Order: sequence, then C-alpha cells, then structure tokens
Amino acid sequence: MGFFSTTKTIGILGGGQLGKMLLSTTRQWDLTTHVMDPSPEAPARIGCNHFTQGDLMEYQDVLDFGKKVDLLTIEIENINTKALAELEKQGVKVYPQAAVLELIQNKCKQKEFYQKKGIPTAPFQVFNSKEALKDAVVRGRVSFPFVWKSAAMGYDGFGVQIIRSNQDLETVSEGGCMAEDLVAIEKEIGVIVCRSVSGETVSYPCVEMEFHPTANQVEFVLSPARISKKIEEKAREVALEVSKAYQHVGLLAVELFLTKEGEIWVNEVAPRPHNSGHYSIEAAYTSQFEQHIRALLDLPLGNPENKLAGVMVNLVGAEGHQGPVYYKNMEHILAIEGVCPHIYGKKETRPFRKMGHITIVNKNLETARQIAAQVKETIEVISK
Repeated sequence: MGFFSTTKTIGILGGGQLGKMLLSTTRQWDLTTHVMDPSPEAPARIGCNHFTQGDLMEYQDVLDFGKKVDLLTIEIENINTKALAELEKQGVKVYPQAAVLELIQNKCKQKEFYQKKGIPTAPFQVFNSKEALKDAVVRGRVSFPFVWKSAAMGYDGFGVQIIRSNQDLETVSEGGCMAEDLVAIEKEIGVIVCRSVSGETVSYPCVEMEFHPTANQVEFVLSPARISKKIEEKAREVALEVSKAYQHVGLLAVELFLTKEGEIWVNEVAPRPHNSGHYSIEAAYTSQFEQHIRALLDLPLGNPENKLAGVMVNLVGAEGHQGPVYYKNMEHILAIEGVCPHIYGKKETRPFRKMGHITIVNKNLETARQIAAQVKETIEVISK
C-alpha cells in the first residue's frame, strides 16, 4: 500500500521552518503527516495532520511518537538517536538512518570519518574538553589562529569561532571540541545530494554561500555558484563521494571549502533539507523538499537542475530588536520582479534569529545578486 491518500503516515521530528516547507509537498500529494516539536507554536504545526508537543532529545518522547508512524524523518539533527535505533528494530522506516545521524551529530566524529574514508578535509585535532585544548596550546601543539568547533549542538554560526588569542579561547564553551586549521578559502560552496531507498542518487548544482562577517551565518546563497565548470564538476564529485560513504537515505547537504589553491575540502554535512537549498523552491525543476519526500518513499528522483538563476537572502532578526515581529518594507520588495518571500511563522524575533528567506529568480545571476542586495537593504525584521 502506498502513501498517497491512504492511512499510512510520515512522521517528522522537528517542526521548524524546514518541517513547514516539507509539508508543502505532503499537502500537495495528500500524504498523512505527524509532526513533533518542543514548541506549541512550531511553524509546522499548521500544515500537518497531527501535531505532538515533545522533547526531541528525550528517549521516551521520540519512541512514543515514532510508534505512531510508518516512516520517520527529521528536519533537525538534535534528536535522540537511541530511540531512533529502537524504532528501526521495531520495523519503523527511519531516514536518515539512526547510525548515520549519530555519526553526523558529532562534528569531531564527522571529521574523523572523512579522514578514515580518505575524503579531503581541513587538518584538525580533536580534544575531549576545553582544558585539554588549552593545554595543547600551552605546549605548542596548537597554534593561533585556528578554528574552534564544538563537537555537539553547533548550528547557524553557533559552536564555531576563530580563535586568535588566549582571551578568545576563554570565551568558548566547555566540552568536546576540535581545533581546525584556519584555511585560506577562496569561496564557501555547497552541493546537495539526494539518495533514495533503492540507491538512486542525484546532485544539485553547486551553490555559493556568502556569510555575515560577525554572526557567521549565511546571508546570501547563489545558484549556480560563480566557479569554473571544472571546479563545479570536482565539487559535485566530492559531494557524491561523501554521500556514497554515508549510504544515507534522503537529502545530504555537503558544505565545502574551495581553497586558494583550487582544492575542494569537505567542511561538514547535514542529512536533511538545508538553508543552502531553499532557492530550489522557485529556481529548480524539483525543490529540495519534494526531492527529500521522493527519496523517502523510494519514488523516481526529480530533475535537480535550475530553470533560472536563483539568489536566496536569509531574513534574520535585526540587532537591537526582540519581541513580536514586524516585517518593515515588505510591500516595497514585493514590487520588485522575481522576488519571492517565505515567512516562517515565528511570532517572536531576536537578533540573528532566522525568521524567513527571500529568493530572487532571474535569467541572469548577476542581476539576481544585485536585486538581492537591494532587498537586503530594504527589508527589516524588527520588533513592534
């Protein structure tokens, strides 16, 4: 029995904006969905058939929720993987698989995985505590500057910091971490790979990411990336190699460094829909969200190529504003051709909180990028 217009159910752990956008496909195809999230105001609560409030890191909450569905997926990595493994034993289809998610959750284990598999990545050293890292600095085994990364719970610029002095080192959090070489980077790029249950695999065009200088958040995503055909082919080849190594099911967003020497190194991955793929809703033949659902249900994968150039602008809360959200100048950006806003449904804003995104589509990438800059300057996410 298939999932279309039946009682078979898909569960989504996490009810944020990624879950909300996944539900656009499930609604279109009349697929029955359950969503669990800690917040009763989660954006995805309005698009699913059944909503459950629960703790994603609590074993029993995840187990009880998973028992209600036939197939289970995620929109955030911070999930209790022991519960996922138990659900797999009980016959629930879990994608990405519990073992894959557990490996990816820990950035130190991720890096060691790439090293073991011969996948190019920046040189690094792993430490079981902040004190162990400080001792390595004192003994001269780690030199400034370097990139500190927390082993766990890092996302959207959190858990990553450039360390240039002992004073900087004092500000990082406790716990397992790594010291990664500060690489001379030409561009940060990314490739989203999708792999179905039966192993069919497609990759999206390489995207280019531009970051906020202090928040370490992506501000703009450009598709296609402004790189040579040779680099594009190399990036997609590396991303497919990473996908093959994990043997995951569903989407895998592979973040990459293009070094000054023209090498492609893997930074990190996310086994779910990703910020770097939002442009695909308007610009690609098959959005990343539809592609993920296709993979989970083992349907033929869609065309990942672009119809038009796309540039995505992240909408984040303005500095100095916290409280009920107001999108200032929305009417002005909607007057611009090719501008497509997505508002996530979070009612409270705070500095740098992701509140939405805007995609600009155009036949010409540089024109789209210019409009994106205009949009970024015009719209403000402030509090009332």
